[in-house]
Amino acid sequence: MAAFVQHRSCFAARLLLSRYPQSRLLSTDALVELKPGEIGIVSGIPDEHLHRRVIIYSPARTASQQGSGKVGKWKINFMSTQKWENPLMGWTSTGDPFAHVGDSALSFDSKEAAMAFAEELGWDYLV
Repeated sequence: MAAFVQHRSCFAARLLLSRYPQSRLLSTDALVELKPGEIGIVSGIPDEHLHRRVIIYSPARTASQQGSGKVGKWKINFMSTQKWENPLMGWTSTGDPFAHVGDSALSFDSKEAAMAFAEELGWDYLV
């Protein structure tokens, strides 16, 4: 049984290679090189968020922080858009989907890495 399966798999491989030349199977013609700032176009991010301005900063040490665990990290935070006070609870509300992204998600080991990430997505940034 094993010999039959091995024979069939070799036959399938030969058939595939005879129909499609090896140069086409391993072709890199389908790869597209993107310039800095163009990756946002194919990322699925809505157009109104592609040209936003972000702030790149290194957070200050908290008052109760003793060690150097959180020191030296760099974060990206989006400049906030319109906010309003919710009349029901008195909380501050916003319609911005990226309002709190930088607080927890976008953290980098260096300023250069954060700047490269912002440039790759086409965001204007302020350090």
